[in-house]
Amino acid sequence: MHPDHSESPFNAVPPVVVALAALVIVPELVFQAGRIGLVGGAQGVGLRLAALNAFAFSPQLFDRMMEVGQVSSGALLRFVSYSFVHLGFAHVLFVAVFLLALGKMVAETFASWAVLAVFFGSAVAGAVIYGLVPGAERALVGGYPAVYGLIGAYTFILWVGLGATGGNRARAFTLIAFLLGIQLVFGLLFGGGLDWIADLAGFAAGFGLSFLVSPGGWRRAVERIRRR
Repeated sequence: MHPDHSESPFNAVPPVVVALAALVIVPELVFQAGRIGLVGGAQGVGLRLAALNAFAFSPQLFDRMMEVGQVSSGALLRFVSYSFVHLGFAHVLFVAVFLLALGKMVAETFASWAVLAVFFGSAVAGAVIYGLVPGAERALVGGYPAVYGLIGAYTFILWVGLGATGGNRARAFTLIAFLLGIQLVFGLLFGGGLDWIADLAGFAAGFGLSFLVSPGGWRRAVERIRRR
């Protein structure tokens, strides 16, 4: 049987993952077009800065919200919108690669709505935890916390699979340990900020949410509560 060379390789990627990747990539394409004057005219070069000011998650704004107890729709939007603005092409490239790869593997097991729940839930969790960290002053931007949530969901899939086959479940956490190790090395060498805390929070949220949104997850959770 000969393979169908006319089949697009993107057919293998679930639509929900393609849609999320488009939300990540398209803004960067607009910023790049603005940088060379194709979009926005003379002001095109400032499109990225304007987007960062409008959509990045600000720890200072979060602290202000906590102090006065008032929440605006614009401030709430920042808990997820920061995931779709990036600092540059390399930044968005790595996020998109991880999103397509991990998103595809998670979406092969999870329903589309569950993938969205993990992605956006992890983004919110990453922002909240980052905002609560003392000394976190730099704005949070980029899709890493949400993508780390997908890593958490994939880790859950491996964790369940290893448990079902009698394997060592600790092996499921190899990927996250490797990635956090790389981040630690880069942070020590180049003076990275506290963004890794948001990434770790996103991973934990993705792993935790998987207990509820994975196939049969809610039913299993209710059964465990009833047994207690």
